Amino acid sequence: MTKKIKDITISAVFLAIGLVLPFFTGQIKALGNAFLPMHLPVMLCGLIVGPIHGLIVGLILPIFRYFIFGRPQIYPTAISMSFELATYGFVVGFVYKNSRWKCIIALYESLIIAMVLGRVVWGVVQMILLGISGSQFTYQMFMAGAFLNAVPGIIFQLAFIPIFMLYMHKTGLVKFYNKKLNVEA
Repeated sequence: MTKKIKDITISAVFLAIGLVLPFFTGQIKALGNAFLPMHLPVMLCGLIVGPIHGLIVGLILPIFRYFIFGRPQIYPTAISMSFELATYGFVVGFVYKNSRWKCIIALYESLIIAMVLGRVVWGVVQMILLGISGSQFTYQMFMAGAFLNAVPGIIFQLAFIPIFMLYMHKTGLVKFYNKKLNVEA
């Protein structure tokens, strides 16, 4: 299988996971909002397949999910989430791909930068969309939506993604380190 076909196939798997994963937390809205189930497959796609595939999966996932299942609400939620998740997928993949070493520190650096930028993009898009409809998007709404309500999901992502990537490295499915660590006594 060529690399291009393999990358598209893996991206499609992450898209499918992103469509289904919210069913495990979505029955309770607060739980779904807290654990951010669509974020995980997008970030993993960016890390494993690359920034462009992460961007594409992040951009289309909320829109596909709306058209297939009717959730999340298209305006403003799915639209703003599309920009947010596209940012996550691209930034996490780009920063990690361009890191000097593919190590746990580079992984955390990639995740944190992506999380911050994705939330800023979400806030800007929310502000624009709600401004168009004549509603306000306050600083308190931004802080609550981007950070305070998302703390459990952020903690889960920062714990789960590195463990998953280490597992993928140990199984040989993902090359985590560029070079072997030279440890001599």
